[in-house]
Amino acid sequence: MPTAGPIARLRELVSVTSAEPALLKAQYRAFAGQLPLMYVVLAANTWLLASTHIGHAPAWLTVAVPVLLTMAAAARCTHWYRRRGKGAPDAAEAQRALRWTGRLALAMALAFTLWALALYPYGDAWTRSHVAFYLATTSLVILLCMMHVRPAMLSVALVFNGGFVLFFALTGQATFVAMAAAMATMTLVFIYTLLRQYRRFTDLVGERLRAERLGAENLRLANLDSLTRLPNRRAFFTALSRACERADQRRTRLAVGIIDLDGFKPINDLHGHAAGDRLLKQVGKRLAQLADAHVHLARLGGDEFAMIAEDLGDDEAYVAFARQVCARLREPFQLQDLSLHVTATMGLVLYPDLAGHAEDLYERADYALYHGKREHRGGVSLFSADHHRRIQHEAAIEQALRNADLEAQLTVAFQPIMCVASGAPLAFEALARWCHPKLGQVPPADFIPVAERTGLVHRVTRILLAKALAEAVHWPEAVGLSFNLSMHDLGSAEDLSGLLELIRASGVHPARIDMEITETAILNDTAQMQRAAGLLRGLGCGVSLDDFGTGFSSLSQLLALPLTKIKIDRRFVTGIQDKPTSMKIVRSLLALSRDMELGCVIEGVETADELAVLQELGGNLMQGYLFARPMPPEAVAGWLRHSLPALAARP
Repeated sequence: MPTAGPIARLRELVSVTSAEPALLKAQYRAFAGQLPLMYVVLAANTWLLASTHIGHAPAWLTVAVPVLLTMAAAARCTHWYRRRGKGAPDAAEAQRALRWTGRLALAMALAFTLWALALYPYGDAWTRSHVAFYLATTSLVILLCMMHVRPAMLSVALVFNGGFVLFFALTGQATFVAMAAAMATMTLVFIYTLLRQYRRFTDLVGERLRAERLGAENLRLANLDSLTRLPNRRAFFTALSRACERADQRRTRLAVGIIDLDGFKPINDLHGHAAGDRLLKQVGKRLAQLADAHVHLARLGGDEFAMIAEDLGDDEAYVAFARQVCARLREPFQLQDLSLHVTATMGLVLYPDLAGHAEDLYERADYALYHGKREHRGGVSLFSADHHRRIQHEAAIEQALRNADLEAQLTVAFQPIMCVASGAPLAFEALARWCHPKLGQVPPADFIPVAERTGLVHRVTRILLAKALAEAVHWPEAVGLSFNLSMHDLGSAEDLSGLLELIRASGVHPARIDMEITETAILNDTAQMQRAAGLLRGLGCGVSLDDFGTGFSSLSQLLALPLTKIKIDRRFVTGIQDKPTSMKIVRSLLALSRDMELGCVIEGVETADELAVLQELGGNLMQGYLFARPMPPEAVAGWLRHSLPALAARP
C-alpha cells in the first residue's frame, strides 16, 4: 500500500476521522470529562489577567469583554453538560460534536488571544509580562485538556502559542524575544509529546476494541453448537429467560418445544457416526431456515433440539408451526449415496398457561416430549392440564417410593404363557404390583418409569426378582419364569452382576428363566445390551425381546443379539380378525421367528376370534386374559393343578 503524502497526512492531522466508531466515542468521553476543568482554568486566568489591568485599560477591555468570554465558556460547559445527560452518543453524534469542538476551539482561542494581546499596550512592564504569562500557561492547560481531540489541540496551539511567539518576537524587546523563542521550543516539544500520547491513546482504544471483539467472538463460539452451527444449550436457556421477560413485559405468549429425532440412533449405529454427524448438520440447516426474529432454534445435544416461538398468534398458530417443523424434518435427507428418513417428535408447552418460569417451560416441554415418544411419535405433543396432573401424581409417587418399605409393599403377580397346541403353561411372566398405604394400588406403568427416572429401579428390580424366584423354585421343572428388566438394570456391569448373583443363589435353574428386555432398551445402548444379553445367555438364561416391532431399529441390529424368543406386542393382536394389516405383520413376525429358530410369544390374546386367527397364522405360544388373568403367588399352585394333565403330556 503506498504511503500517504504530506497533504493527506496534514489533512488526517486536522480532521476528525470516522474510520473507527469506537475511537470517536472514546475521544468524546475523554474530552467531555476534561472540558469543565479546561473552561474553569480559562475563565479564572482571564479574570486574573483582567484584574491586573483595571485602572490601566478601558473598562470594556477589563470588564465587558471578560464577561462575554466567560459567558461563552459557560455556554459551552452547559451545552456539554446537557449532552452528557442524554447518555452516551453513537459514533455519528460523537463525530459531529468533535468536529464542532475543533471549529469552535479555533474561534474561542482567537477571541481569548486577541483580547489578551489587546491588553498589552496598557500598564507597565509587569502587566505586559502578565499578558505573556497568561498566554503561555493558559495555552498549555488547554492543550493538555484537548489532547484527545487532535484537530482542536492543533488549532489552539496555532492560535494561542503561534500568536504568542509571533507577537512577542516582533516586539524587539530582548526579554520578550527570548520568551518567544523559549515558547516556540516548548510548544514544539509539548505538541510532539501530546501527539505521542494521542497515539498511545488510540492504540489503547484499538487494543481494547480488539479484546472486546475477541471476547464477543469467544462468547459467540461458546454459545454456538460446533456441528450444526445452531445456538447451543447455553444460548437456548439464555434466550428462553429473555423471551420470558419480554412476554411478561408485553403480556404476550410464547411456546417452547423440545424436538427429538426418532430413529436417529439406528442410523448412527448402522451407517457410522460420520453419517450421523452429516445428518445432524442437515437437520441444523433445515431448522436454521425456519428461524427468524420470532423463532429461536437451538441444538441441546445429541439428536435433541429446541425451539422458542414468540408472537405467532393464538394457540393454534403455535401448534401449526410446531407441526410445520416436524413435517420439514420428515422430508428425506440425502447423504451422498444414502437417502435417510427420520421423523421428529416435539413436546410443546405454552407460556404462561401451565408454566411459571423458564425452568418450568423446559421441564414441561420435555415431559410432553416423553409422552409424545411413547404415544404418537413423529408428531406434536402439547403439554396439557392432564400432563400437569400427571406430573403432580408422579411427584407423589416419587415421594412415596423414596419413603416406602418396598420389601413389604412390593409383590409379584403371575400370568401364564401358554403352549396352545398342548394346552400346558410354558412359563409364568412376573408382573410387578405395589400397594401403598395411602396411594393404594399403583400400576406398574405409573411407578416403574418414576423408579427409572429417580434411580430407584435397581432396588425395585432386585426385590421383585427375589420374590419371583422364591415362588418359581416351588413350580414344576417344566414351568419357567419370565421376568422384565429395565434398561437401567443392564446399564452397568455392577448392576448386572448383582442380578446374576441373585439368580445363582435362588435355586432356580437358569435354563428355566427368561429375561425380557425391550426394543427401546436396545436402541438406547445396543453395545451394552449385547454384552448384557451375552452374560445372561452365558449363565444359561433365555433372553426374550419384548414389544417386538414397535421400535425403530433394524432387524440386523436386533437379531445380532443372542435372543431365544421374541414377543409380539398386543397392539398387533387386538381385533386382529378385522385388521388385514395386523394379520400381515403377525404372519411376517411368526415367519421371521421360525427362520431364526426363535420362540415367538403372542401377547394380549383376549378373545376366541383372536385366538382362531392367530392359530391359523401359525401362532402357538400365547399370553392373555383369554387363558388367565394375572394371579397372586398363592393362586399359582391351584391353577397349576388344573394344568397338570397337559403339563405332563408336554415333552
